[in-house]
Order: sequence, then structure tokens, then C-alpha cells
Amino acid sequence: MVLLVSQQPRYLQLAQTLINEIQSGRYPVGSQLPTEFELCEQFGASRFTVREAMKQLVQMGLVARQPGVGTTVMSTHATTGYRQVMQRLSDLHQYTADTELEILRSSTVEVDKSLAGFLRATPGETWLRAEGVRWVDREEAPICLTEIYIHPAFRSVHSLTGRLHIPVYALLEQQFGEQVAEVQQEIRAVSLDAPTAKALDAEPKSPALWVCRHYLNRRGEVVEVAASTHPAERFSYVETFKRDWAPGT
Repeated sequence: MVLLVSQQPRYLQLAQTLINEIQSGRYPVGSQLPTEFELCEQFGASRFTVREAMKQLVQMGLVARQPGVGTTVMSTHATTGYRQVMQRLSDLHQYTADTELEILRSSTVEVDKSLAGFLRATPGETWLRAEGVRWVDREEAPICLTEIYIHPAFRSVHSLTGRLHIPVYALLEQQFGEQVAEVQQEIRAVSLDAPTAKALDAEPKSPALWVCRHYLNRRGEVVEVAASTHPAERFSYVETFKRDWAPGT
């Protein structure tokens, strides 16, 4: 069984520390927070981590950032209520590092009207379709059967064979320079049909989880779609819902 758990990212920990220091009066309203460089030194953090933490404070209305001026404390009370903290792409990277996707077959497929809706594509386009099973060490049966569809612009992708320990979207980024900016995920309860059950060495009509992910680039265009069917007893998916900071409540 694979267990995916959302953990508190470093930037959220840093942001919480800054919130506490604003509340305590260390940085009163109207004062300036340290520069990015100074915060990197203080916390031993990367510029990316510091910038993500500052974005949280800006979104909450606690600080305002102005080029040439710096970051000014505007309030000690957040203006937001609750926010769901979703999993990051790094979590998907870890999932693929801990498991192994065995590609069984691949071929091009012409998109018809029914498939076009699923892929958010145009009928007549020719996408690359691959099918495989995912394994975990020491497990006797695969944890899922996966269908992967790749946009026509990237259907010549190399290395989509054998056993993979990196995400398919990472192959697209490496070979085509097309960066994935967002992943939209849908989870649905299903029962195993006979072909899927056979591929997974499971009982037909037994309960399963269907997990579909659409990988979007910076322009909001779908570059990859992956749909995985997991027998219920072999896979568990966990999300953590965190309360957004609300100082003073």
C-alpha cells in the first residue's frame, strides 16, 4: 500500500514565524521587514522559499511589497479565512521515485468526440497513448493500471519504455522545455472491470480508486493526461486541510 501524505512545506513554516513576530511587535505596523537576502541568511533558506513565504503574507494582507521601498507591515490581522493547501509537484516526484512505472505498450491514437472531452482536445488530433502498471518494492502485485495520453506536440518523447522512476511530465520538460505549471486532479470511486482486474491480478467488480491528473503548462494548455486505477486495498490517498492563518482569532 502506498500512502501519500501532505507535509508542511518550509515556506509555510517560515511564513508562520514571520506572522508570530509581527504579532509580537518585533515588526510593528509601518515598519520594514528584512530584505529577501537578509531573511535567507537568518533562516538558512533559499530565495525561492523566502519569496513563497512573503507571498503568503501579502495574500493575507499583513504586508505590502513595493519595488525600491521594500516590504512594509500593514496589519497584524489577516484578511483571509480558510484555504486548502494542495499537494505540490514535488510530492508527485516523490511518489514516482518511491514506485516504478512499467510501460507495457504505447501507440498513437486519433481523438474522437468522446475522447476529446476527456483530454480537452480537438477531434482529429493524434495523441500518444501509453499503458503501464506501477509497482512498489516487495509487493507481489502492481498498485495500479495507468493510461497516459501525451499531446501531439510531444508525442515523439523518448524513453517512454521499460521501467520509469521519474514522472512522464519530467521527460517532457527535459526533452521539450515545456514546463508543467499546474496539475488538476480528480478522484472517483469505481469498480474494476474485467480487463483492468486481470492486468492488476485483482477480483473483477471489486472496489477501486480512479485518479486522473491533467498536467497544464503556463498557458493553461493540457500537455499530458494520466488516469490510474488502484484496487482499494492497495492504495490510500491522504490530503491534509490546514487552517489559514488568522492572527487574533
